[in-house]
Amino acid sequence: MSVFRPFKLMALLCVLLALVLDLVALLSPAWVTAEHFSLSLWESCTESAVRNEAEEAVKTCFSTLTSDWQIATLVLLMSGAAATLVTFLVSMIWMCRDTRTNQYRTVAVLLFTAVVLQACALVLYPIKFIDSSVLQTYHEFNWGYGLAWGATIFMLGGAVLFCLRTDLYEDATY
Repeated sequence: MSVFRPFKLMALLCVLLALVLDLVALLSPAWVTAEHFSLSLWESCTESAVRNEAEEAVKTCFSTLTSDWQIATLVLLMSGAAATLVTFLVSMIWMCRDTRTNQYRTVAVLLFTAVVLQACALVLYPIKFIDSSVLQTYHEFNWGYGLAWGATIFMLGGAVLFCLRTDLYEDATY
């Protein structure tokens, strides 16, 4: 008699959720916001202040891909997302083939690599933003930045679940 422990399936769901969160975080228009200012991974926008009600606020945006640290952050995040996508596809293929070979450690190592890449990017971003910021007003890291941390946490959870070896003691115990 064998007991079904769906650790690998839960790991796959964690990786899928991490991919979705990572994609939304990468495309998010709001990583840092302040009054009349927003910064994403792709562009920085400022909105002119309205002096009277007859005027409309003018929003001007420019690319953020001119700064080295912003390019490095984007490359690290996209590398982590690519490693997570490869992890998801490989583990999905192995689950569908129903092989008895436990290649999930390889997947877990790749996923731990993605976690390190993401964490480096998410630590680099606020440090370099505050270091190079010309904002003299209150600013906050917004939902895009938070989603990227959420994706990283789900990647870590998936990697830990892929590391669990239930096949060693399952047959001997039951």
